[in-house]
Amino acid sequence: MTSHPGRRPLHLAAAVDLPGTHTAEPYLRLARLAERGALDFVTLHDAFGAAGLDALAVLSRIAPRTSRIGLVPTVTTTHTEPFHVQAAVATLDWVSRGRAGWRPDVSPGEAEAALTGRRAQVPPPADLWHEAGEVADVARKLWDSWEDDAEIRDVATGRFVDREKLHHVDFEGRTFSVRGPSIVPRPPQGNPVTVVDATRPYAYDVAARHADVALVGVSDPDQLAAVRTGLRRRAAEHGRDPDDLRVLAALRIDLGEGESAALPGHGGGPLPTGEGPLYRGGPVDLADLIADWHRSGAADGFHLTPVDPRRDLERLVNGTVPLLQHRALFRTFYPGSTLREHLGLARPVSQYATAGDPR
Repeated sequence: MTSHPGRRPLHLAAAVDLPGTHTAEPYLRLARLAERGALDFVTLHDAFGAAGLDALAVLSRIAPRTSRIGLVPTVTTTHTEPFHVQAAVATLDWVSRGRAGWRPDVSPGEAEAALTGRRAQVPPPADLWHEAGEVADVARKLWDSWEDDAEIRDVATGRFVDREKLHHVDFEGRTFSVRGPSIVPRPPQGNPVTVVDATRPYAYDVAARHADVALVGVSDPDQLAAVRTGLRRRAAEHGRDPDDLRVLAALRIDLGEGESAALPGHGGGPLPTGEGPLYRGGPVDLADLIADWHRSGAADGFHLTPVDPRRDLERLVNGTVPLLQHRALFRTFYPGSTLREHLGLARPVSQYATAGDPR
């Protein structure tokens, strides 16, 4: 893999959403295609009241049949129990051998609330995102509640775990309480990767405080650069190292125009739409846009949502990615095996192992 001193690595990810699909095989084909292009990760969107398969279950199903690609399902925090959420994401990390992430989201709909009975009324979005941040916080505590060497599996004495290396968690949030330790040993990555869409209303501060990867859907690179700078500053205000946050431009892509230029009238860049920025053009033009925006420092990479998943992901992997690789802007193989390694993020040390037993 060719590299250049001082150049920030380019990160690429893609959505593999297939509305109306009710079997895992089509998702597997897209994930394998993305893996062939050495993309960092794929996302699979989900919503509590949406028809179709559960995103986390689908990615758990295809994890053993992929080897390097990161797997990031959307997980709704509004009507789910935080203890179960963290256990399911930790399990995905084990099943995938360290390639799991999760994308917390909220559910403001009254119809979805009526399905669960957990709440009589759904709080406003600001409160739901505050709750999502608390879920992200307690998830990390529970993932850390087992030290890395807590499992001893001593057959002679019948001891499975060293109780001194399990740590108590007693978390009180605004709307829920959680007691630990977790029922799942510490995940291979320590903490699976947290991905937050920072352009969602009220999600900005959650991303700055908790995200490893923030997605930002804006159509102007200068505005994107300003958002990236602001997120890094806010992360530092929360006591984080801003270099531990990756900011990816979130674009929908329509590569149906083949090799022709992007839509005239917007300089070859994406157009703002009600569903977020939309890029329409060819793989070559998309490679130019990615290279220009990344070189300018506007983003650490891109999260791309194909308008036509099968067609556009194939053109991305077979057209855009080779061009970026030829220009020595994107890797040609995975140098590591975990999603954190793909993103250049260190495996975190357990907060309990380093700071005693915080409650």
